[in-house]
Amino acid sequence: MPELSRRRALTAAAALATTAGASAVVASGAAADAGAAPVTPDTPGTPQAAGHEHGHHSPAPFDEVYKGRRIQGHPVAGGGHEHHGGGYAVFVDGTELHVMPNADGTWISVVSHYDPVPTPRAAARAAVDELQGARLVPFPAN
Repeated sequence: MPELSRRRALTAAAALATTAGASAVVASGAAADAGAAPVTPDTPGTPQAAGHEHGHHSPAPFDEVYKGRRIQGHPVAGGGHEHHGGGYAVFVDGTELHVMPNADGTWISVVSHYDPVPTPRAAARAAVDELQGARLVPFPAN
């Protein structure tokens, strides 16, 4: 039998973790189907109950100063192909911050693309935090 290498041990551990994770997801889905209470917009802990906007509802407009930077957001007409913000525009000090809604109702921006947040306002605040005082550079539209 070949000697157990670090690579083989890590591969086996990753496969085991993946299998265990998949089993947990399947088990939780089966438990939910077996009579768990349905999740509704008023169910505590759901994004809708926490004040997150989903579907065709546009988030409320905002205009505030956050950490010395003016952040603004408002719905825009259309939200079509030329505007990826799902019908919503966000600005940091007057420069548009490109935002995009995810399928799960969270939002991402060009500045914090891998850190989804619950609202466009939170995306603007996260961008200000990430910029650390630097100016937001306009992002060319395709």
